[in-house]
Amino acid sequence: MSNTENKTKDKRIKTGSIALRIALGSALYLLLAFLVVDIAVMIVEAWPQIETGADPAAVLRSAFSACKDVVTSRRFDIVLQIEGVIVLLRLILDLLRIRKQLKPLDEMARAAMDLSNIDVSIDDRFQKLESAIDRLSPAEEDAALATGDAELEGLESAVNKLVERMRDAYRQQARFVSDASHELRTPIAVIKGYADMLDRWGKEDEAILEESIQAIKTESDAMQHLVEQLLFLARGDSGRTPVERTDFSLTDMMKEACSESAMIDETHTYRLQAEEGVNAYGDASLLKQTVRILTENAKKYSPEGSEIVLGTKYKDGRPCFWVEDRGIGMDSDAQTHMFERFYRADDSRARQTGGSGLGLAIAKWIVDRHGGRFEVVSRTGIGTRISVIL
Repeated sequence: MSNTENKTKDKRIKTGSIALRIALGSALYLLLAFLVVDIAVMIVEAWPQIETGADPAAVLRSAFSACKDVVTSRRFDIVLQIEGVIVLLRLILDLLRIRKQLKPLDEMARAAMDLSNIDVSIDDRFQKLESAIDRLSPAEEDAALATGDAELEGLESAVNKLVERMRDAYRQQARFVSDASHELRTPIAVIKGYADMLDRWGKEDEAILEESIQAIKTESDAMQHLVEQLLFLARGDSGRTPVERTDFSLTDMMKEACSESAMIDETHTYRLQAEEGVNAYGDASLLKQTVRILTENAKKYSPEGSEIVLGTKYKDGRPCFWVEDRGIGMDSDAQTHMFERFYRADDSRARQTGGSGLGLAIAKWIVDRHGGRFEVVSRTGIGTRISVIL
């Protein structure tokens, strides 16, 4: 037997011993459970035969005799045999099941040993592959792994796809950092400018003092909101934002959101169009945050006095809610990119309406975590309807 076969066999023996230990542990727990039950049954059946009124020695003798009668009875013997068969079957079935679950480890061990015994120095294909990988520069946009060997095309394609995904992730990260820096730079510059103005003239001019204080408060609030949004997305990307799912009334949630929006914003008319009894399973607070984001967007891009509709219903058996406005609408290109972070269809218009371009990205993260999807219907100059189907 070769060294490779010996090592592979050793790997199988190790996984087999693991399976045996786990199965024995499970069978032992079952055996202990049967033992506790048997002792309880024995005590219950022997108790009427114990002479409780006699002296202690007599009580012990009668108890021993009664327990002996129960244990040596034919019925108790049959029960013990049945329990033994059950424990044995449990041991065998668990051993087979666990060995089956651990089988991939044996296969991985064999594959690893086979690979470790390949002499790559005598195979030109591996030398070509090694040289091509050395020449590959992931930083170059058009760089791709290429050996010219038809037998390695599948491997080349897999590596190139992996490199491309790494490039996409790097581009997204670089863009995120750049956009975040740009968004933070503007309020910081405004705050610094007003602070300088305060230092020069604000100590004596009350008008400049009042204007500067108001501007600094506004910009610091905007910066705080932006930082909170960035932290939310960062925590979400790293898996540190909990999603606590419960059954709740989607109809009641939309009623609350509509009432709150009407109370906060007096420049638009809010109307509720909700079916009764629409329930959902999810994180109510996060989904309500999504509604607020959609409502805030509708408010920003709708003329004063126009109507904003909040609604909910079942669509194809799934809970659905939507926000609809009579605003400026979006073209097809804006709809394609609207959920991207920091995306703005019109930067000049965004400066007038405010916002960081992160709201819809946060809404998408929340809906994605609920296994839902968006449906967007928008026409330029007519309005927009954004629906969430959970």
